[in-house]
Amino acid sequence: MTTTLLDGKSTVVTGAGSGVGRASALRFAEEGARVVCADIDLGSAKETVRLIEAAGGTAVAVACDVATEGDVAAMVAAAVDQFGRLDVMFNNAGIPTPRFGSGLTDHTVADFDRLVGVNLRGVFLGSRQAVLRFRDQGDGGVIVNTGSVAGLVSWGGSVYGATKAAVHQLTRAVAIEGAPFGIRANAICPAGMPATRFMAAGGMPDSPETRERTAQQVGAMHPLGRPITVEDCAEAAVFLASDRAANITGVLLPIDGGYVAR
Repeated sequence: MTTTLLDGKSTVVTGAGSGVGRASALRFAEEGARVVCADIDLGSAKETVRLIEAAGGTAVAVACDVATEGDVAAMVAAAVDQFGRLDVMFNNAGIPTPRFGSGLTDHTVADFDRLVGVNLRGVFLGSRQAVLRFRDQGDGGVIVNTGSVAGLVSWGGSVYGATKAAVHQLTRAVAIEGAPFGIRANAICPAGMPATRFMAAGGMPDSPETRERTAQQVGAMHPLGRPITVEDCAEAAVFLASDRAANITGVLLPIDGGYVAR
């Protein structure tokens, strides 16, 4: 008899329209989860749902700006309305530094506010709504956040890294506060992922040739010699969301090919 890691679990994935979010939504569904695919770009979220349904899974798409409290509350309500409850919240949505290579003094106050507003506020709002729902349900729940190696060491942009370090601390705090209620919280911390929209969003050229060249350069930075893929992150998220990680909470899991172990 085939068993699945997330059979019947009601799961929300933010940023599900692309990158780690789409890969994770697909894997969650493959493992039996019913998935709310949330993204600020509803069309991209609907495409993820189409891919899930084509593979025999169950999913719905919702538009959500994770920096807007009402949107986040509606996103959780959609999971409850569609699937009866919430079991897993994957706070994945995030944005990169606006211009790769920018130092601290290159950032404007507007840059700072936007990075904090999406990367930290979004995780705060998602975690808060999830904890409120889990407490109401009374039988625990799981939060997975997308942090970054840039929040563990000084790499990837000063303000971006600071937002991810804050996500890491929030994750650990939620893990401790949620433990008496059976709520687990962990974060995945990816290193360089050149095959995502982050390159274009950070102002870098985004062509197949550029991605291949960047993948080789980024891979060389990791002791294992390979760039990090969205599938690497999705596999880690599935594990942390599953009952196989039932006694794991407060963990910041590097997905980094050994980078922070140097």
